[in-house]
Amino acid sequence: MAKPNILIIMSDEHDPVISTPYGHPFVRTPYQQRLADEGAVFENAYCNSPLCVPSRASFMTGRHLYRTGVWDNTVPLASDLPTWAHRLNNAGYETVLCGKMHFIGRDQIHGFSKRIMPDIHGEGGYHVNLPDWTKGQLAETLVVSDRLTKDTGPGDNVQQRYDDEATKRAVTYLLDDERHETPWALCVGIFAPHFPFRVRSEYYYGYYPEHADLPRTPAVPLDEAHPQTQRLRGHFQAEGITEDQIGVARAAYYGLTEFGDDKIGEILAAVDANGLADNTIVVYTSDHGESLGEHGMWYKCTFYDPSTRIPLIVRWPGVVEPGSRHSQVTSLLDLVQTMLDVGGADVGDTDGVSLAPLLRGEAEDGDGEAFSEYHAHGTTTPGRMLRRGRYKLNYYLGDPPELFDLEADPDELTDLAAEPAHAGRVEEMTAAILDGWDAEAIKADIIAGQQARMLINDSMGGQPYTPPWSESE
Repeated sequence: MAKPNILIIMSDEHDPVISTPYGHPFVRTPYQQRLADEGAVFENAYCNSPLCVPSRASFMTGRHLYRTGVWDNTVPLASDLPTWAHRLNNAGYETVLCGKMHFIGRDQIHGFSKRIMPDIHGEGGYHVNLPDWTKGQLAETLVVSDRLTKDTGPGDNVQQRYDDEATKRAVTYLLDDERHETPWALCVGIFAPHFPFRVRSEYYYGYYPEHADLPRTPAVPLDEAHPQTQRLRGHFQAEGITEDQIGVARAAYYGLTEFGDDKIGEILAAVDANGLADNTIVVYTSDHGESLGEHGMWYKCTFYDPSTRIPLIVRWPGVVEPGSRHSQVTSLLDLVQTMLDVGGADVGDTDGVSLAPLLRGEAEDGDGEAFSEYHAHGTTTPGRMLRRGRYKLNYYLGDPPELFDLEADPDELTDLAAEPAHAGRVEEMTAAILDGWDAEAIKADIIAGQQARMLINDSMGGQPYTPPWSESE
């Protein structure tokens, strides 16, 4: 049997509960639901860092974040680190990138055979959102209330037009007759539903004002919050946002989610039109979630589920039982292992476990586990999360840990870390987090890298990074 083609559609900043397959009561995502009806839904999938560049570096290499050295959004992925694209190339695939992958620096390929759409961020740059842990945090905080006032609500913008163009180019690639000649792996990076929370009127007014709702999980008083939450809420200046601002932002996010789903529909239609569906594995996922006001947080960067949990839906005709669901905890590392497994590629020195036995019905759901790390703006200390079965432990160097029972407490309201009944679990999960992960050494490496990049910035006079994608390309 011919090797299956692999189509990965990766959105940006999508909290999975805001979609039909994950049970949202009114957000419309019919194409994600179609994939779920025809494939398998992983209910407890996680990113390996709740931030774009680090998460994608981990995803591309199939390595835990600390093994990539990509600590924040200013660090390039080393060109000598093999990616799953390199590995699938060697297994006979044509690997193609279309759209966002948020590579920093001149290497915008990282193993792909070709790239058919440049990144919306261009080459990125060292100086954007560069933390300085010797001074505490970023010199300039990100004021959420300003962003929600200035660039939120109905309207068009370059981000939506970028997704239109990326989808168009992906469709053109899929409709080419050559797609029947050689196995291919196409990764389509969609910007939506990432902020700014602005979306075309036909999507926005599908949710506003009727569904301009408020977060279900309130923020605890700032002086009662965990130190990490205090740091992040302080950094993002997330206090004092009005209910009207929150409702408008949430309605726009719902619209962006539906807009992104329509892009998925266009891509699936091309797969069908060229007769590719029967031998193509289709994956929908995201690089991280979006807090959207839950726990008083916005954007990502936290270990709460709205930020770290991601959608993961896999359609594999003739193999996956349509409409199946898996509760086993997984991460993007496991997705990489799965692609390499089904593609017959060498896994090399990668992390994670293949989900192919689960997808084939050859294994039952287990507890599973997922690690996530955060070392970027808004904090001053390395942090690592472990979700194992029903429990999640958050570890922060120099701060108390947090433990949540997500089966009994899905909104993560009750920290069990100090409960005597859970002392053994905290000790066991902490040991697992620290196995091979030296927090003190990581902190020293992060600070050294920050200082080096600031020196480079100074030497170049604060030269701006390459302009992002424009419609003139």
